[in-house]
Amino acid sequence: MERTESVIDWRDIPAALGFLTRLPIPVDGDWAVARGARSAWAYPLAGLFVGVLLAAIAFAASRLGLSSGLAAALGLAATIVVTGALHEDGLADTADGLWGGWTPARRLEIMNDSRIGAYGVLALVMMVLMSSLALSELLRAGAYWAIISLPIASRAVMPALMGLPHARPGGVSAAIGRPPRAAIWLAAALGLVALLPLGWDGLAAGIVVASVAAGMGRLALAKIGGQTGDILGAAQQVTQLAGWLTLAALL
Repeated sequence: MERTESVIDWRDIPAALGFLTRLPIPVDGDWAVARGARSAWAYPLAGLFVGVLLAAIAFAASRLGLSSGLAAALGLAATIVVTGALHEDGLADTADGLWGGWTPARRLEIMNDSRIGAYGVLALVMMVLMSSLALSELLRAGAYWAIISLPIASRAVMPALMGLPHARPGGVSAAIGRPPRAAIWLAAALGLVALLPLGWDGLAAGIVVASVAAGMGRLALAKIGGQTGDILGAAQQVTQLAGWLTLAALL
């Protein structure tokens, strides 16, 4: 059984930021490759940066007199830019692949295609639309921590899904490997800590996030026999939206 102490390396934090964002973070590439999935515990901390950026821009935009809807859209656009649309790309590929093919091999082939289809387009449009509307509700309620907490919690589920079999042996996820159990639990703990300040509403959002992540995992196993980087990106997007919608309904 791995010890948490053997998993934590503080260099994992800039490595996670360098991997999940487009920030010019200096990272030792050889070390990061060798470290692999052991740095996955720090993914929620990359989400903290994204969440703070989102809330800060939305807050500034609203203070400048923009409506909550426009402020939310601007904040969301900033997160897409700073992450290089990494997770959105995974969502589009996942939607195209899982619903556009009839066999696991064909689904994986579609997911690996750089072109986007109708399922992918619709998934992106609906994701941006519903996320903006949910964020607008949270902004009107002044629930800034509710906004920040979900980019953290949604990245906390990624290490757990990385523990599933690799559907594509030559993919990015397979190259990174599977995180040790301690890294998975530490990431989950960070996600829970992010939601605790919201009280019972945060607990409800956490249950929804975990349930949706579990559903994504079962869907990926059924459709393609495991997970890929695209599945991880889609899971981040879907769980984030599910958490925001839950909090918008409860707060």
